[in-house]
Amino acid sequence: MGAKKELRVGIVGYGMMGRAHAYAYRAAPLIRPSSVVFTPVVMSGRNAEAVAKASEDCGIETWVTDWRQLIERSDVDVVDVCTPPGTHSAIIEAAALAGKDVFCEKPLATNYVDARSALDAVLASGIRHAIGFNYRRLPAVSLMAEMVASGELGEIHLWRGTWLSDEFVDPDITFDWRFDSMMGGSTICDLGSHLIDMAAWMLGPVNEVSAMSSTFVRTRDDAGRSRNVEVDDASSALVRFSSGAQGTMEVARAAPRRPCDFTIEVNGSKGTVMFAYAQLNELWVGNTDDDVRLYGLRRVRTEHPSQPETTGWWPIGQGVGYDASLINQVADLAATWEQRAWSPDFSDGANVAAVCSAMERSVFDRRWVSVDEIVHETPGQ
Repeated sequence: MGAKKELRVGIVGYGMMGRAHAYAYRAAPLIRPSSVVFTPVVMSGRNAEAVAKASEDCGIETWVTDWRQLIERSDVDVVDVCTPPGTHSAIIEAAALAGKDVFCEKPLATNYVDARSALDAVLASGIRHAIGFNYRRLPAVSLMAEMVASGELGEIHLWRGTWLSDEFVDPDITFDWRFDSMMGGSTICDLGSHLIDMAAWMLGPVNEVSAMSSTFVRTRDDAGRSRNVEVDDASSALVRFSSGAQGTMEVARAAPRRPCDFTIEVNGSKGTVMFAYAQLNELWVGNTDDDVRLYGLRRVRTEHPSQPETTGWWPIGQGVGYDASLINQVADLAATWEQRAWSPDFSDGANVAAVCSAMERSVFDRRWVSVDEIVHETPGQ
């Protein structure tokens, strides 16, 4: 392929997502070779011992304990933000000021105001920017979006999504940043951001929402003292799309024996398609013009090379896993680097943040809330 363009990456954060991104950068060229290659060169984290071990495990030679030092380095072209959501905006704005491209984990921020500030910063600097809505890159989810866009399901009437986990079930889990609304964000913001993104990607903008939330474990121990939990354990919402379609969403981190289960279903005038993450190499599909003797939904394997996001992957029958969603996204960023067309980008992240903020306001006010209400009250909008 000739000479390759090497983009040197500084990863801010050494937790699960920092490690996952480091892995995806290494693996992407093996699956989809490209003239552009991302190479992690430095990792940052506040705990010196922990970040030193993580960087060694990830094969990254250099580490620092201050993300500002990472951004200032001349050998960093791309800043990859994998820290708690409440820190994202400040890191992004500093990276943009330094002229560094940015890849940020979801959600873009814990509220729309900060998300909009991050978006404004990257737009003003002209840098490339992408957000980690990686589940778009699962072949089954991408095929679902393709079927919606092609009109195979007819006019879309209904969309529903659920995301259930048991992360907060145990009342003895001690207080940490996940229970701090400013740092970790709500469950609506954390799990819901993925669902909202996939819904808007397939059906277009969300116009208005009506939501409810519950916190079942209201206090948690923090070094011997009791602290109030500031986030929801579970939330549900009704949503109305600009297209006229309606939908429902449910997110929960209090569902026993649900490790990371999400489902999406779309119902149109001509058909239904359904995806469950527990069977992430499959779609269930049914059309009104199917043979009535075969009435119902049929299972489709999403591993054929004719289907989206399968390029470079294993032969039919071998399947892909969670890591494929990240690897495919990194490969797409490499393929579109020259065109300066990274997607999904921070505008998508800000739009999702606006919907999340509308849901949170709906919970507080006990009413329907339009997304425009959130957007238009933000200074400069």
